[in-house]
Amino acid sequence: QVQLQESGPGLVKPSQTLSLTCTVSGGSITTNYYYWSWIRQPPGKGREWMGAMSYSGTTYSSPSLKMRTSISRDTAQNQFTLQLSSVTPDDTAMYYCARGDSSGYSGITSWGTGTLVTVSS
Repeated sequence: QVQLQESGPGLVKPSQTLSLTCTVSGGSITTNYYYWSWIRQPPGKGREWMGAMSYSGTTYSSPSLKMRTSISRDTAQNQFTLQLSSVTPDDTAMYYCARGDSSGYSGITSWGTGTLVTVSS
């Protein structure tokens, strides 16, 4: 059974770049035909799909976050990474990594436990 674990700083200053890593065990991030997503949930709000990377390395981004979001991977470490630039307090949220059968939110079948990121000076 696949397991996903997010890691990264819990506190980021405004205007900096948020960087989170998802470590995957129990399955390879290059296995056909899985998609590896980042989702966030601000306090008191719903979940927002941010972007994804496919098993082949193709990336997908939410239109609203596309200019600030970058997703990459390290196949040797079986990890994929989210970078969100120019953060503001509005980017404070629980951040989740996930695996799905498609690039979007509706295809997600496995979730990490999430990590809280606070943007504050």
